[in-house]
Amino acid sequence: MADKDLVGKVIHYYDKIGVAVVKLDKALKVGNKVKFVHGENEFEQVLESMQLEHAQVDAGKKGQEIAVKVDKETKTGTEVHLV
Repeated sequence: MADKDLVGKVIHYYDKIGVAVVKLDKALKVGNKVKFVHGENEFEQVLESMQLEHAQVDAGKKGQEIAVKVDKETKTGTEVHLV
Protein backbone atom coordinates (compact mmCIF):
# COMPACT_ATOMS: atom_id res chain seq x y z
CA MET A 1 0.00 0.00 0.00
CA ALA A 2 1.21 3.46 -0.81
CA ASP A 3 1.93 5.88 2.01
CA LYS A 4 -0.26 8.50 0.29
CA ASP A 5 -3.27 6.29 1.13
CA LEU A 6 -2.31 5.96 4.81
CA VAL A 7 -4.89 7.73 6.98
CA GLY A 8 -3.81 6.54 10.41
CA LYS A 9 -2.80 3.75 12.78
CA VAL A 10 -4.67 1.69 15.34
CA ILE A 11 -3.49 2.71 18.82
CA HIS A 12 -5.89 0.50 20.79
CA TYR A 13 -8.31 -2.35 20.18
CA TYR A 14 -11.23 -3.30 22.41
CA ASP A 15 -11.74 -6.99 21.67
CA LYS A 16 -14.98 -7.44 23.68
CA ILE A 17 -16.82 -4.79 21.64
CA GLY A 18 -14.82 -5.03 18.37
CA VAL A 19 -13.79 -1.38 18.31
CA ALA A 20 -10.46 0.05 17.14
CA VAL A 21 -9.15 3.47 18.18
CA VAL A 22 -7.39 5.09 15.23
CA LYS A 23 -4.99 8.06 15.49
CA LEU A 24 -5.61 9.98 12.27
CA ASP A 25 -2.88 11.36 10.01
CA LYS A 26 -5.52 12.54 7.50
CA ALA A 27 -9.25 13.23 7.52
CA LEU A 28 -11.61 10.25 7.44
CA LYS A 29 -15.39 10.08 7.25
CA VAL A 30 -18.24 7.63 7.64
CA GLY A 31 -18.84 5.85 4.32
CA ASN A 32 -15.12 5.69 3.41
CA LYS A 33 -13.80 2.27 2.41
CA VAL A 34 -10.61 1.46 4.29
CA LYS A 35 -8.10 -1.36 4.48
CA PHE A 36 -6.57 -2.46 7.78
CA VAL A 37 -3.02 -3.82 7.23
CA HIS A 38 -0.83 -5.52 9.85
CA GLY A 39 1.92 -7.71 8.36
CA GLU A 40 0.26 -10.49 6.34
CA ASN A 41 -3.16 -9.81 7.90
CA GLU A 42 -5.41 -7.37 6.10
CA PHE A 43 -9.09 -6.74 5.52
CA GLU A 44 -11.28 -4.08 3.95
CA GLN A 45 -14.52 -2.58 5.16
CA VAL A 46 -16.75 0.46 4.77
CA LEU A 47 -16.86 2.64 7.90
CA GLU A 48 -20.45 2.61 9.15
CA SER A 49 -19.98 4.55 12.37
CA MET A 50 -17.38 6.66 14.09
CA GLN A 51 -17.09 8.14 17.57
CA LEU A 52 -14.99 10.93 19.02
CA GLU A 53 -14.89 11.04 22.83
CA HIS A 54 -17.98 8.77 23.02
CA ALA A 55 -20.08 10.97 20.70
CA GLN A 56 -21.22 9.92 17.21
CA VAL A 57 -19.49 11.93 14.48
CA ASP A 58 -19.58 11.83 10.67
CA ALA A 59 -15.89 12.65 10.19
CA GLY A 60 -12.54 12.84 11.94
CA LYS A 61 -9.68 15.27 11.31
CA LYS A 62 -5.91 14.89 11.30
CA GLY A 63 -4.59 14.46 14.84
CA GLN A 64 -7.86 13.17 16.31
CA GLU A 65 -8.29 9.73 17.88
CA ILE A 66 -11.51 8.20 16.62
CA ALA A 67 -13.17 4.91 17.50
CA VAL A 68 -14.56 2.71 14.72
CA LYS A 69 -16.41 -0.60 14.81
CA VAL A 70 -14.35 -3.19 12.92
CA ASP A 71 -15.46 -6.41 11.21
CA LYS A 72 -12.40 -8.40 12.29
CA GLU A 73 -9.94 -8.44 15.17
CA THR A 74 -7.05 -6.05 14.71
CA LYS A 75 -3.92 -5.12 16.64
CA THR A 76 -2.18 -2.01 17.91
CA GLY A 77 0.09 -0.67 15.14
CA THR A 78 -2.21 -1.78 12.32
CA GLU A 79 -2.12 0.74 9.46
CA VAL A 80 -5.39 2.12 8.12
CA HIS A 81 -5.39 2.94 4.38
CA LEU A 82 -8.05 4.61 2.22
CA VAL A 83 -9.19 2.33 -0.61
